[in-house]
Amino acid sequence: MNPDRVLDSFLEMVAIESPSWHEAPMAAYCAEKLAEMGFTVTFDASAAETGSDTGNLIAHLPGTVPGRIGFSAHLDTVKPCAGIEAVIEQRHICDDVTCRMGEVVCSAGETILSADDKAGIAAIFEGLRSVLESGTPRPDITVLLTTCEEQSLLGAGALAEGALAWPENLPAATPEAERDGRFPLFVLDADGAPGTIIMGAPYHWTLRARIEGRAAHAGVEPEEGVSAIQIAAVAVAAMPLGRIDECTTANVGRIEGGVAVNIVPAVVTLMGECRSLYEDRVLAQRDAMTRALEEAAARFGGQVEVAWELDYPAVVHEPGDAIVAHLEAAAATCGLESRHATSGGGADANILGMKGADAITLGIGMTNFHSVDEYIEVADLQNMARYVEAIIAEYA
Repeated sequence: MNPDRVLDSFLEMVAIESPSWHEAPMAAYCAEKLAEMGFTVTFDASAAETGSDTGNLIAHLPGTVPGRIGFSAHLDTVKPCAGIEAVIEQRHICDDVTCRMGEVVCSAGETILSADDKAGIAAIFEGLRSVLESGTPRPDITVLLTTCEEQSLLGAGALAEGALAWPENLPAATPEAERDGRFPLFVLDADGAPGTIIMGAPYHWTLRARIEGRAAHAGVEPEEGVSAIQIAAVAVAAMPLGRIDECTTANVGRIEGGVAVNIVPAVVTLMGECRSLYEDRVLAQRDAMTRALEEAAARFGGQVEVAWELDYPAVVHEPGDAIVAHLEAAAATCGLESRHATSGGGADANILGMKGADAITLGIGMTNFHSVDEYIEVADLQNMARYVEAIIAEYA
């Protein structure tokens, strides 16, 4: 692993603006770099569904020994991401036990840094380069870089059935009879130091409700009105929200309605969500929020239309799973401490598990992501590249 090269590569990527739906420049950069490494690079047709200016990037490299693994990250970032100015500085880094000095990459303060997820891409690329330069054995390798991950995993969700299958016209080290099985796919897209394995990420349901009351003049005849805002307020107050238990959360994040202060509001729209690692708990939470809306509407004489959409299912791994054991062995090889964690947020792994892969998310060291205070330690960026290299060796 070349420590200077992975940092330089990351800084190059950070300079490429790639908000959701506008990932084409970043995709072109990545396609060029992968082609230089010998990958066969294609783009799928997902742009028609996602609205992005590019499809998901799918690249394959034949191995030298049987077996197949994959690495994945996402091309898009949140905003503000225009004109990112990356700064390398020394700063105090504190955890629950100690404080120390560390070298970090951060933004100048007006934008995000975009370590989420360009640090993941940079680590994948450097790990691949190191393996190819050393000539060490490697299995067949697939790289998937998705669009619109920050938009409820749109890019991964738009992958067509069979999109991750090994191309029939491309040589492979894996015997043809074994190519159709699920393959380990490592998604580099979580906080936590390198060595962090995300053992579980939740189901995510999105709520959209339309509450209808009856308009009336608020000063002349308020008795004739039915306030949709009052119905919404009573419903939200009755909902269990926040942290429901150790693996279940719920939130109402948006309410819109009303026309003027002198009109009893006739219509309110409301949006919320619920999440859990476990299906029975997320369904119970979904039902509780629906019931609160229906009971409030009935109490005041209004109506409510409730619609729920499953954005993605949960992904859960057990400590004894083979993929976890391989990751722990790879971490030990490069001197990293393995740590198991669960996440309250989703990642592409939640979707890719339904697309033919045994997908698992890994921590890459990004901190304060989705904010102008985002940073990553240089050592974490370098260690993640070492980890990618060790994972490839573990499966060779």
